[in-house]
Amino acid sequence: MALQQAWLGRGPLARLLWPVSLLYRALTALRRRLYRAGIFRIERVDVPVLVVGNVIAGGAGKTPVVIAIVRHLQARGMAVGVISRGYGRRTADCREATADADAREVGDEPALVRLATGAPVFVARRRIEAARALLGRYPQTRVIVSDDGLQHLALARDIELCVFDDRGTGNGWLLPAGPLREPWPRRCDLLLHTGARPAFDGYRGHRALADHALRSDGQRVPLDELARRPVLALAAIARPEAFFDMLRARGVVPQRCIALPDHFDFDGWQRPADSHLTLVCTEKDAVKLWRIAPDALAVALVFTPEPGFFDALDAKLSSVDGHQAA
Repeated sequence: MALQQAWLGRGPLARLLWPVSLLYRALTALRRRLYRAGIFRIERVDVPVLVVGNVIAGGAGKTPVVIAIVRHLQARGMAVGVISRGYGRRTADCREATADADAREVGDEPALVRLATGAPVFVARRRIEAARALLGRYPQTRVIVSDDGLQHLALARDIELCVFDDRGTGNGWLLPAGPLREPWPRRCDLLLHTGARPAFDGYRGHRALADHALRSDGQRVPLDELARRPVLALAAIARPEAFFDMLRARGVVPQRCIALPDHFDFDGWQRPADSHLTLVCTEKDAVKLWRIAPDALAVALVFTPEPGFFDALDAKLSSVDGHQAA
């Protein structure tokens, strides 16, 4: 996409859009002031809220980070729930992303988080509604993780985690001249880089494909076996080429690759006539694709933060818990 390419530098297109970004900056600053002044209401729930978000437009790897955090907290014995807007869904109400929910109705990322963690997940345009609905149905919840929402100021948060990939802050300009949703640097509690080449200090992690692919019936197929099959690779994510490259790095060399828009719902999508090719997709796509192609093999992206990250997160949560108890 030409605009995303322009965001990597300060070329003619970015400079042409720069005056518009000044208006965007002014509106963003005004909105924050209205929240700080109490003109716009900030609402709080009775348990700690951890927001996992980013300041750069496009996928930076938030959802795999959310999954890693939820699994970590579950391993500690904590009852954790997840809230999300449910971007790209057909519905507009507040609802739970149950195990059998249609991803088109709750959003592909919430459906994926529910599938990967088993944690309760609620979606709503106003995240405070999702948080209250979650606590109403699961009152034992002790921590809420918000998948995205760094700029959703109406929900009070106790910990902010900002996620970056290899793009860093791009050209450093705000939308639409650059990729930034808000000025950087800005205060946040934790920084986490999902890419291999962090642009500045922060905790790092390692992204890798799982060692197996998963069918809709739960059958596992080792990647080593997929490397010996003729494969059609499909990805409807922000950066599909990254998925294709990771497959190739694991020895799975697709004979054909199909890149679709992020959050594609697969309505009306026709499987190519290459019936001899094994269809391989991302785990995020599978939650929607399996209804029309149950034999598709989903390869999960596993994100593992460096150990110090979880130590820092646990310390932040302990501090919040102690403050609330006091």
